[in-house]
Amino acid sequence: MIQENRVVVTGLGAVSPIGIGKEKFWEALKAGTNGIGKITLFDASDYGSQIAGEVLDFDPAQFIDKKELKRMDRYTQFALAATKLAYEDAKLNDENLDGERAGVFVGTGIGGMSTLHSQYQKLFEKGPSRISPFFIPMMIANMAAGNIAIAFKLQGPSECIVTACASGTNSIGDAFRVIQRGEADIMFAGGTEAAISPAGVAGFASMKALCSDHNDDPAHASRPFDKNRSGFIMGEGSGIIVLENLEHAKARGAHIYAEIVGYGRNDDAYHITTPAPGGKTQARCMQLALDDAGLKPEDIDYVNAHGTSTHFNDQSETEAIKMLFGEHAYKLAVSSTKSMTGHMLGAAGGIEAVATVLSIENNIVHPTINYETPDEGLDLNYVPNTAQERTVNAAISNSFGFGGHNACVAFKKFVD
Repeated sequence: MIQENRVVVTGLGAVSPIGIGKEKFWEALKAGTNGIGKITLFDASDYGSQIAGEVLDFDPAQFIDKKELKRMDRYTQFALAATKLAYEDAKLNDENLDGERAGVFVGTGIGGMSTLHSQYQKLFEKGPSRISPFFIPMMIANMAAGNIAIAFKLQGPSECIVTACASGTNSIGDAFRVIQRGEADIMFAGGTEAAISPAGVAGFASMKALCSDHNDDPAHASRPFDKNRSGFIMGEGSGIIVLENLEHAKARGAHIYAEIVGYGRNDDAYHITTPAPGGKTQARCMQLALDDAGLKPEDIDYVNAHGTSTHFNDQSETEAIKMLFGEHAYKLAVSSTKSMTGHMLGAAGGIEAVATVLSIENNIVHPTINYETPDEGLDLNYVPNTAQERTVNAAISNSFGFGGHNACVAFKKFVD
């Protein structure tokens, strides 16, 4: 039997609606900062939903050469920026990173939607000869991972995983497996998304998935687990973590945030957009992660919930947690990052892994903001409105995507 390597987290990169960089992101999370506002990326005045979690203070030129920027969609720019932040946070350099032993798994739910929109406009208005030669490489979903590999000379495993809103978590889990098996020493993993575009907003709104009754009050629009929730808010950004073989990390004196110890994944096989009622498959996904980690349900202190602020998700996820954890469910802290960032789609699992790891390191659980009115049957500790200081020895992060894709990763405090 092949000896499995232990895998630790040594770097964190965040580009989010509430902050860019690990420090700003974490301070905003603890404070319960709202990142939702009026859409500025296009004129949304005729749209049913006119609000989103935009990354307003993002200057890609701080991270990427200006010549290269013109060849990258916004979703790729976010990913490169978050990766650079994670690279620097992990104190990596040309001497301690062997490109042949390093790789990148970065997922996205949609890819270059803004590029697709703008190029289709050119096609219909000006004809096929005006389409950019960079249209395809800017739009396709794998180009975030591809550009990261090129920028950091990563010649190991490189993939893009597309499982809708589970993409970021699946990417982290699969990168974990790569290092466990000894195929690489370092992996950059997470997700990225930039789908706040006319077609993106219109499409989700047409499905009746977006909140449309808080256009004049965006600060209170995203309200996971609250009785008066009325749909999710689109967000954008990227979350990237550095996963590293424990022995490699120790040899170079790296700071270790936490150890990643388990990964579960399955599918509801029920409906293209709606989670299966009762939460049975989601509970099994979490159980798979715990089994993989060698943890018992009572070992978990915190669940970073998928928590989308939609009726079906919040209901089924709560039922799944109760089903798996039993009475221990009422001892857990359960909070939703999306209450502040909005739903970052394929990037959600990446940014929420960053939040989970920081909770373990700091023994602080960030709040679910806008939680005001309890809903029947949704009676867990959702960390309402104010962060809670509590020991977090082990935690899981959930992501559930359209198509029934479920993913869960488990982290714990590192003990040598």
